Amino acid sequence: MHDTGKKMLPIGIEDFKEICTDEYYYVDKTAMIKDLLRRRGKVNLFTRPRRFGKSLNMGMLKCFFETGCERSLFRGLKISEETALCEKYMGKFPVISVSLKSVCGSDYTTARSLMCSAIGNEAMRFYELLSGSRITEEEKEIYRQLITVDRTGQGIYAMSDAVLMGSLRTLSVLLEKHYGRKTIILIDEYDVPLAKAKEQGYYEQMLLLLRNLFEQALKTNDSLHFAVLTGCLRVSKESIFTGLNNMKVFSVTDEDCSSYFGFTHAEVKEMLEYYGLDSKYDIMKEWYDGYRFGDTDVYCPWDVVSYTDELLVKPMLSPKDYWKNTSSNEAVRKLLEKASSGTRDEIERLISGEAVRKAVNEELTYKELYDNIENVWSLLFAAGYLTQRGEGEGNMRWLAIPNKEIHSIFMVQIRDWMQVKARENGARLHTFCEAFLHADGEKVQAIFSEYLNETVSVRDTAVRKVLKENFYHGFLLGLLRFREDWKVMSNRESGKGYADIMIEIFPEKTGIVIEVKYAGDGDLKAACKAAIRQTEQEEYARQLQLDGMRKIIKCGFACHVKECMAVFEQD
Repeated sequence: MHDTGKKMLPIGIEDFKEICTDEYYYVDKTAMIKDLLRRRGKVNLFTRPRRFGKSLNMGMLKCFFETGCERSLFRGLKISEETALCEKYMGKFPVISVSLKSVCGSDYTTARSLMCSAIGNEAMRFYELLSGSRITEEEKEIYRQLITVDRTGQGIYAMSDAVLMGSLRTLSVLLEKHYGRKTIILIDEYDVPLAKAKEQGYYEQMLLLLRNLFEQALKTNDSLHFAVLTGCLRVSKESIFTGLNNMKVFSVTDEDCSSYFGFTHAEVKEMLEYYGLDSKYDIMKEWYDGYRFGDTDVYCPWDVVSYTDELLVKPMLSPKDYWKNTSSNEAVRKLLEKASSGTRDEIERLISGEAVRKAVNEELTYKELYDNIENVWSLLFAAGYLTQRGEGEGNMRWLAIPNKEIHSIFMVQIRDWMQVKARENGARLHTFCEAFLHADGEKVQAIFSEYLNETVSVRDTAVRKVLKENFYHGFLLGLLRFREDWKVMSNRESGKGYADIMIEIFPEKTGIVIEVKYAGDGDLKAACKAAIRQTEQEEYARQLQLDGMRKIIKCGFACHVKECMAVFEQD
């Protein structure tokens, strides 16, 4: 960090207490406590995309409500101004706080063991129950069943199904008796076990486990004061919250508590000013803003913190895609795989900066996520790959790509999907590659145009020219690498610069250098000539000659939406 007097940025830290005590920078979201208490139901569910601060907020709630609260943690924060509320609620309740984020086993046995660990470790925090005078010996024995170590090697805790499914209710009943106050239950990332179960093929087993666990803890529990859950999706009541009529949902479309997940414009400005990075505000906004939760525009906090942290070391660093390392982006691929010609047109409009009007179902089941294209649209919205624009009517929403980071994800996924589609017909792809070897411009143009017509194009609107060129460059590169006996290189230094694509074909001692252009005005021929001229002026073929290539083929390759042209010259 360039200024050691500044607070550290909490990269990967979700522990509220650690952030407050170890001098990390904290964006104050404690006003959420007041709004939650004012607007809460018996059971409260906050649905937000991953990476938007759900876990940190849950930690903040735990620290505030839990018996033995360290009041110093909240000194100077917004909630401390609410003196009457703090007097009534701060440090007054036993709190059960469980994160299900790590319950992601490759099979049900492993996942169940991880569930036992998550709950068993939390139960261990209340070891004082064994010495409590208000707890009977029979009740202490019930508590021991929650923390008994598994001696068989199947996992850390040896809970039977009955004990596991009733664990949260059991613990809350014992805590109420011990402390004389009803219990607050916090369950973070409640839907992760279902998502993983769907991926790995044990969905029905996990569904039954969670349904029983939640029903006992949240529905038939007289020791519950209130509960807060977070997750990415609002899983339908029929599948997991059977008969739970006391749940209040705070989704991405609700105005209640809309500013507490994600950073607002003011919060981002304040952070950048604190670190002396005021000049980076516009680029931060372009890349990481654009999400609309209720009536609030927000940035993705994970991105803002990560980019700010890197800027402190490398002030000239360009923005990066921080989502690619935290998500599989499977929903984008599924949209492409299921896309009809009409859906492909909508995707093209999205990546051109337009909005599309879709019916959004905010109450899904993981089992049915990919059953139809409508569910995939809804998942993209819930997961943060699309956001709402303007006012919705009923379940109809205008959806758009929120920012440049998510746009880059769409571009990469589209390009990769197009390459997979192309490789389904190996014979055609072989013919396409051979056309470069024989400098057959008409055949290259014909086959590449077929690929573009069958897939998704980049329309000539909001996408910058360099991004379009990178898109077609990447797609072409992937196709040419079909020939494993060719040495295909990208952006290799040669002559006075870096050639887009260079190919060395050793048996024939033939080298091919390709310069890719995007013809923004639609003049493909002029763009091809400019590409050839650049190849000659920058002497891109020099490295091919040094590598022993006797025959050199130069190709100017130009694209515009679904049209392309290839012009060849040979030495």
